[in-house]
Amino acid sequence: MHAYLLISQNSNKETPIASLAKKLRAKVIEFPIQKIDDVRSLNNLIRLSFSQPTLIVCQNVHLAGEEALNAFLKNLEEPQENIYFALTSTSTAKVLPTVVSRCQIIRVKNTASLSQNGESEKFIKMTTAKKLAFLDKVKKRDEALEFVENLLNYLHQKLHTEEDFQKNAQSLEIIGKTLGALKANGNVALQLTNMAISLSLIPFTE
Repeated sequence: MHAYLLISQNSNKETPIASLAKKLRAKVIEFPIQKIDDVRSLNNLIRLSFSQPTLIVCQNVHLAGEEALNAFLKNLEEPQENIYFALTSTSTAKVLPTVVSRCQIIRVKNTASLSQNGESEKFIKMTTAKKLAFLDKVKKRDEALEFVENLLNYLHQKLHTEEDFQKNAQSLEIIGKTLGALKANGNVALQLTNMAISLSLIPFTE
């Protein structure tokens, strides 16, 4: 694998990047790819021959324009010798699926993720009315995507055995379908409401 996507709510990702660079025995170069011109400059750089492993770090790729990311894709599809990429974002849901699919996902644990787990745990245990009231505050698509993805991640962390997954297969399926529908531009309020009602009909089993 020559491309990595580090997911973290923490703005300081220096430690995990340093750990990755150490593992790859690579030197680190920071390079922004917010606009198409940034990608062109990057392409000029990596046309050079690198004699030692080099990790190119592109922070907050979810803020990059779609045109820039589409142009950047070629670098992920056609890896150059001694070149690795470390992209960072707060959520895979905010990054183009074509970029995500070409990267190894590294989820960075931090205090923010602990807070999100606490929020997800409370939501799972809420009554239907409280679930609906909670979700009524989620208006924007990116907020909905982030919440549903965190909810799915929480359940995956909570379930340790095959039996756990079988008992909660319907809950996982409901949340997974909601995430897919939101990514496909389904109505935010409708999808979240349907998820809350469906989850309340299928109690979570620890």
